[in-house]
Order: sequence, then C-alpha cells, then structure tokens
Amino acid sequence: MDAVMEREGLTERLEAASLTGMSLAIWAQAQPNKACVIDPDGRTRSYAEVNANANRLVRLLRKAGLQPLDSVALIASNRGEFVEVMIACQRGGYRLTPVNWHLATDEIAYTLNDCEAKAAFCEARVATSGPAVAQAPAITLKVAIGGGIPGFVSYEEAISGLDPSDIDDPVLGNQMLYTSGTTGRPKGVYRENPVTVPQAMYALRGYDEHSVQLCAGPAYHAAPLAFDVRGAMGAGATLVFMDKWDSEHTLRTLQERRVTHLHLVPIMFQRLLALPAEVKARYDISSVIYIVHGAAPCPPEVKFAMIDWFGPVLSEYYAGSEGGAGFMIDSHEWLAKPGSVGKRPVLLGSRILDEQGAECPPNVSGTIYHQLPPGGAFTYYKDEKKTLASRVGDHFTMGDMGYFDDDGYLFLTGRSAETIISGGVNIYPQEVDNELIKHDAVADSATVGVPHDEWGEQVKAVILLKPGYQPSDLLAQEILAFARDSLPAFKVPRSLDFVTELPRSEAGKIQRNKVRAPYWEGRARQI
Repeated sequence: MDAVMEREGLTERLEAASLTGMSLAIWAQAQPNKACVIDPDGRTRSYAEVNANANRLVRLLRKAGLQPLDSVALIASNRGEFVEVMIACQRGGYRLTPVNWHLATDEIAYTLNDCEAKAAFCEARVATSGPAVAQAPAITLKVAIGGGIPGFVSYEEAISGLDPSDIDDPVLGNQMLYTSGTTGRPKGVYRENPVTVPQAMYALRGYDEHSVQLCAGPAYHAAPLAFDVRGAMGAGATLVFMDKWDSEHTLRTLQERRVTHLHLVPIMFQRLLALPAEVKARYDISSVIYIVHGAAPCPPEVKFAMIDWFGPVLSEYYAGSEGGAGFMIDSHEWLAKPGSVGKRPVLLGSRILDEQGAECPPNVSGTIYHQLPPGGAFTYYKDEKKTLASRVGDHFTMGDMGYFDDDGYLFLTGRSAETIISGGVNIYPQEVDNELIKHDAVADSATVGVPHDEWGEQVKAVILLKPGYQPSDLLAQEILAFARDSLPAFKVPRSLDFVTELPRSEAGKIQRNKVRAPYWEGRARQI
C-alpha cells in the first residue's frame, strides 16, 4: 500500500478518535518518529513523544483531583509543552484556557479566577505568572515550564514516572478563549459542545504526509491556535514554532523548513513586503501552498502584492472566537472581488442591520450579525447581560460593520466602536486606511475621529512612514492630496499626524482606542 493509500486508510480511525480527543494518538501510531513540534530553539519532539507526555499529563491532572469539565489554564509561549498540555486537555475532558502571557499580573489573575482554573501550567520566563497564580486560590496544581517558579513543581518532575501509554477512557475536552477586551474586562467565550474539525477539511487545505506548518503568531490567540497548532496536530503535519516576529527570519524559516502551510495577519504581510527586494529574492518560498489570513482587515493593495509574490495561495477568513458560519475566500475568487472576505454562507446566514434593526440593502454598511449554529451557540461566560446584548433573535454580532454587494459578497468597513460620526455622517476608518496605505511613503495607517466643536468629530490620519521617509508638512500635504484623488470629500482626513509606532494587538488589529485616546483627553466620547 503506497503512502497516499495509507493516509486515506487513516481517515476513518481519525474521525472516530476525534470524538474522544485521541486523534494525535492515531498519528503517533502511524508515524511515531515523525517530527511533531519543533521549538524556536530547534528542539524537536516526535509524535510518539508528544503523545506519551499528553497521556502522562492526563494522569497527573487526575491524580490532582481534576474531573472532566474542570478548567486548566496555560500561560506559555510557543513551545512543545503548550501542545502537550493542549492535547492532554483534549483527551482528558478538561476545559483549556490559554492565557495571553503579555498581560499584567492582575489581568492574568482575573482570567485565572474568571475561568475557574483548578490547574495552571506556567512558563518561568513569564514573570507575572507566579504572582498571578498566587491570587487564584482555586488552583491546586501548579506546574512550571522551562525553569523554576517558587511554589510550583517542575514540568519534568511532575510527569516523571507516570504511565505514557494511551489512556483507555478518554473524554473529549473543550477550550474557552477570552475576547480581547477593548472595552471592559475580557470575557470567556464558552460553548457547551466542543468543536471538532472533519478530516475532509485538512484535505481541502492541501495537507499530505510532507506538510509543514509554521506558527508565527502567539499560540494562545484563537487563529494561530486553530489554524496552526490544532490544524497541524489534526492533519499529522510537523509544527514549526517561531517565538517572535522577525520578517527575514520568517523567510529563512520558510526556506529551511520547507514550510507548506501558515497563518499570518495583514501587518505581517506589510512587514514582509517592506523588506528590501534583495532580501526577498534571497529566499526560496516555493514550498508554500497555503497561507490563511484574517483577524484584521487586509488593505487590497497589500493583498495584491502578496499574491503577486507568493502566488494565488492566500485564503482569507472572517470569523471570531464566538463562532458562526464564518466566511472564506481564496485568491482566485478574491481577485474577482478585491477587498471582500467571502460570499454569504449558504448553511448559516449573516445579516447587515442598521441602528433600528432593519435589514440594510446591498452596498449600505451596517452591523454584521451571524446566525447561531443549532446546538453550538456560545455564551459569554458568567455574563448573561453581555450575551443577550450581542443577540438579535437567532443571530449575534461581534461589533463589526460591513456591507454585502449586489452579488452577496461581504466587505468589512470597521467596528461599530470605531465609526467616526462627523456632522451626523458615518465614516468607516478602515476604508480610509485602505487608500492611504497605497501611498509609497506609508507603512501603516490608523484613521481616527478627533474632537471638533461644530461637527462633533473630524477625520484624522495617523501615519507610520516607511524607512527612508521623514515627516514634514510637505509630505503630509502630499499624502492628503493623494487621499483626495481616491476618496469622497467627506472621508478625506482633515489633518494628519506622523508617529514612530502604531499600537496593534497580538492578533494584528490596530488598537484605535489607544491611537484615539490622546486626542480625547478631557473630552467625553460615546463609544
């Protein structure tokens, strides 16, 4: 039996095993010596090793008294232990919450307490993790990864001597991720029924026995976790971790590891494209067959350039931690509809509603509402008010705004909290940014509304320049004139500021609230 037939023969076993979280055990039987995870420092763990440690971890958690549905918190960077804990929770029946380790101590402590964690796996390099766990009295098992933390048992010591064989009574686990919390505290997105990915999905993305997945973003974030980490483990691919973003190192990794699949966000595209031509030409990227991107709107100019460089291998998604049908569009379809994130889903619908709750006609922007899947509806954990506020009938919103064109393709225009209201007219900053970034001098753009006594708000462009360009009044006027050539007059920024840095979340989204805040000091703004 050739390799293709062998892989196809695994499908039925993998589908059955996915119902109890044991898919990786099947891969470990089929390819025990294959590299499963490669850490940023080059350390490689085989499928057999990751599977054995996952089994040890389940036994460790059971020994500590944890029961199925109990919560496990994971505070770790991109490394093999992250995968092993994730796999253990999948087959032990536990609810895993990966925590953003960039947060402050009290923010991490809030998440630990809110998710009701009973066990915590914390990386020693995250100095805030120990003090945060100390503020979470329900945590009874404390395990330190990659070094010592006072009051914690080391990862190696914790699993030493435990049985590595597959557990014979697996229970499918779940995960609960937290929203980014741009206003107020972040909330856990809880689904009673765990989500499993059918093997057919991996085939559609072109995975085979030679596939190598790069995780260049933080594994705790929803998209890298789903597309890179869980995707690679579900498809039996090798997962290559990067620890932090470096544009040339990314290209080097693509070449040296012969990467086939990866998830990126638009700001990563912009930074790759900003590399000098001679640097880009230095690396062979021909192994890449699938780049999936989302998390933030991608300016069409940037995506055109990426397709021109990598070929038509980009697939864009629009979805959120809350779920819904999700939108997908490949490069070929996107080139026919530049700027779209995909066509209205057939099975689960989406609607565009105005402020009165009425359906918007084609080409009119409003708030995007997604249909809740039967039996798969989410709640914001322990926050019924927020849950109900996001709903209209059997649809929910994540606060994003956009419109359907005449052919049913969705175009994003921003978030409702970011909408600029000038003289009673709504202006969507993403549309302005998409034009400004086309200027040769502009590396990044964040359009915001600033106070204006007569109009309420006025459009301001906040610009990060490319290397080699210097801020000046002349350049500012040139960029504004450029905007006037492509935007309606009411959308053209009335002023422009240059900055040396623009704040973005780990997901790559512009944090407009931080860009806008200095202009509104001492002034009230409804958002």
